[in-house]
Amino acid sequence: MNNKLVKRVDLIFEKVECRDVMEEIMKMDPDAICQKVLESDLKGRGGAGFPTGLKWRYTAQEKEPVKYIVCNADEGEPGTFKDREILDQVPEKVFCGMAIAGRAVGAKNGYVYLRGEYKFLIPKLNAQLGTFHKMMDEFNHNFRIQIRLGSGAYICGEESALFESIEGKRGEPRNKPPYPTASGLFGKPTTINNVETLVHTVMIMLYGASHFKELGTKDSRGSKVFSISGDTPKAGIYELELGMAVDEFVQEFGDGDTKAVQVGGASGFCVPRKKFEETIIGFEGVPTGGSMKLFNSSRSMYNVLHNYLDFFTEESCGQCTPCRVGCQQLLKGVEAVKSGDKNAKYLDELVKLSKTMKRASKCGLGQSVGNAFGSIVENFKEEIIY
Repeated sequence: MNNKLVKRVDLIFEKVECRDVMEEIMKMDPDAICQKVLESDLKGRGGAGFPTGLKWRYTAQEKEPVKYIVCNADEGEPGTFKDREILDQVPEKVFCGMAIAGRAVGAKNGYVYLRGEYKFLIPKLNAQLGTFHKMMDEFNHNFRIQIRLGSGAYICGEESALFESIEGKRGEPRNKPPYPTASGLFGKPTTINNVETLVHTVMIMLYGASHFKELGTKDSRGSKVFSISGDTPKAGIYELELGMAVDEFVQEFGDGDTKAVQVGGASGFCVPRKKFEETIIGFEGVPTGGSMKLFNSSRSMYNVLHNYLDFFTEESCGQCTPCRVGCQQLLKGVEAVKSGDKNAKYLDELVKLSKTMKRASKCGLGQSVGNAFGSIVENFKEEIIY
């Protein structure tokens, strides 16, 4: 085993003095902050992987004086629970990351959009916010953060649906363009980052871009916090260096009988045993927002697929036809094949439908359904047919 590829890291949960970080930040030119994050090659840890520094710079370049920083803490992806732990263990680093972003783009207000099921964290977060705001006053940085609680809708993890929810509207994705950096929350330029992404920016400011780039690969710099569950003796949260092969991951966390790994939750890809060695966990392979589910030979991949499709059918906001109808038809289709009402060739038609959904759906929910569907059908067809 290549030990470098399964290197455990302790950056995200490392306790730091945010006061020291902010003292340096307040001395820096806003564009220099953006440049430092750009130089680190940090990509969004929510799964999409957009360059964080570029997102900040786009927002900073907007002439509108009112701007916002939003922390996406909705974390509704099945099998993902790492942001909850970050907010519980180091909330001050999340707030500090938002303040750094605020300084970089010229925003005075920020929002943490917290998953409804994480309501229990609010007392701790509010207490930490009181201390944080006092520190902001000491630095004459009039940056204020508010917490908004979600209501359990998976779709509100999508950035524009999240904005709609904060504004008090039904959580539905908006048309793009315009993009959030030009017109986001309340129609103003907005930078929205994942919880983990914001904490990484604190560590980049503390230790430097080059230190961050020492970890990972050319396409996947740094470390990543993984939520590991399923058939594993080591379920939990681990921060690991990016760029490991799925085979390395399975050797470390599998139970000796792993036949598949679902990388990225229900919206991610299912990697079968025969592809473990060739598949890289990172932006050059299969990216992940953090969820890593391991399945051994006792699991029915038909049941896994059915569970995912049932979830997507329930969580579709219903706004666009490709997703609303497509999810229902995929679910009914695999049930028909399993029962024998449709033959095996019908799966090919369902795969075509999932590809159409990827092209035609309005947001990432409908666009990502085909990831798990296609990879499970391709690699475990016999478990669906028989």
